[in-house]
Amino acid sequence: MQTKIMSEKMFIAGKWQAGKETFDVVNPQNNEVIAKVPLASKDDMISAIEQADVAFQHLASWPVHERIRVLTSAANYLQEHHELFAETISLEGSKTITESRGEVSRAIQTIRISAEEARRLKGETINFDQKEGSENRVGYYYRFPIGVIGAITPFNDPLNLVAHKIGPAIAAGNPIVLKPASVTPLSAIMLAKAFDQAGIPKGFLSVITGAGREIGEVLVTHPAVKMVSFTGGLEAGKHIAHQAGLKKISMELGSNSPVIILNDACLTEAVASTVSGAFSAVGQNCIGVQRIYVEEAIYDTFLQKFIERTKELQVGDKMSEWTDMGPLIQEKEAIRVEEWVQEALMEGATLETGGTRDGAFYDPTVLTNVSHDSKVYYEEIFGPVVIIESIQNIQEAVKRANEVEYGLQAGIFTKNLDDAFYTVQKLHVGGVMVNDSSDYRIDEMPFGGVKGSGLGREGVKFSMEEMTEPKVVCFKLGNTWGM
Repeated sequence: MQTKIMSEKMFIAGKWQAGKETFDVVNPQNNEVIAKVPLASKDDMISAIEQADVAFQHLASWPVHERIRVLTSAANYLQEHHELFAETISLEGSKTITESRGEVSRAIQTIRISAEEARRLKGETINFDQKEGSENRVGYYYRFPIGVIGAITPFNDPLNLVAHKIGPAIAAGNPIVLKPASVTPLSAIMLAKAFDQAGIPKGFLSVITGAGREIGEVLVTHPAVKMVSFTGGLEAGKHIAHQAGLKKISMELGSNSPVIILNDACLTEAVASTVSGAFSAVGQNCIGVQRIYVEEAIYDTFLQKFIERTKELQVGDKMSEWTDMGPLIQEKEAIRVEEWVQEALMEGATLETGGTRDGAFYDPTVLTNVSHDSKVYYEEIFGPVVIIESIQNIQEAVKRANEVEYGLQAGIFTKNLDDAFYTVQKLHVGGVMVNDSSDYRIDEMPFGGVKGSGLGREGVKFSMEEMTEPKVVCFKLGNTWGM
């Protein structure tokens, strides 16, 4: 049965607008065209930015209660259309319908948290009399919105990562212009509909669809854009940082996440957690498990149980509730993963299971004996491939975990508090998950990494801090005050 092809518009400063040209949105599972979406021009992007700037100048003191109302109403819209959002995420992307439902629930929570944090964006009083001669001064600081936020989001979480840009921006009182991934723009368009229905002020939200090479540079370099918030790959992040100039930048640039399994770990929990962490969302997950280091005494047992669990995963139709893993986002990505694995095998790696491609599908794959010079070891694979290695002790595991350019999150399984705290202190990452895989996050926690994994932190409260600035207010009182 042929899928009905939708015709969508982009949302520019409160208006739904078609483009002179369109591009196709394709279901990666069967290459069916599911929608035609406007291919925005540079002029479209400039118009969105300029209208956002004008809106901000006219509504710079947008009341907090109105921000809360808009965010709450948008979250309610998502809740009412939960299944439609989930089906859209699955159709345009890689996630199974079960994974997509989970993403919708998280996006609702992200927007609700944004509404809650809007009322908590506060300053504090300053004791100016701590300085000799300032006894007659009193004051405080408060946080103010910085202006237009430019946001660029990836394909792997096409709704919740968009919510993580829009929610905090609106909560902080900033207009935002967002360019979603070209392969998964439909979820972002639907979220714009939610905010349109919620009555967001005109100009405070635009969702512009199109090619990054055509409109991305405009968004990054326009002087009215005061901050760029980007989630994507390391090389793209470096390019944007060079382009942006003197403005705030927040970047989450992926990872190559390690998990350490020590002798005293609960193997049942460790296997279940790391298999899920390695292969959920087809491994297209910035905090997904890519490298597992297992102490020698339990290595063989862990490896056997991990392979057995991996072979139980069901690969197939992403719209089926029985499916564990669907296709990668495009066949070219599956081909790239296949090439990296083949390269590792030629360099001496052992294929324990998987390694088979069918179009955009790639079986969950386990490698051992991987050379540390192999691309699959030191780069972000962003696919369903995991490396398992034996280590002598925790010191060796931490040394190996730290030897790549990335540092987003890591995991460790142990009952020993000393060992847990050793990894907390020694791992060069933005987060350490104890007795869990690297693939754990709640939407309120500070989220981000070190080294090549990015700049700044997301998580609603922390994004809002990035999207505001403190302003100090000091009153010098009369000389007789207090005398």
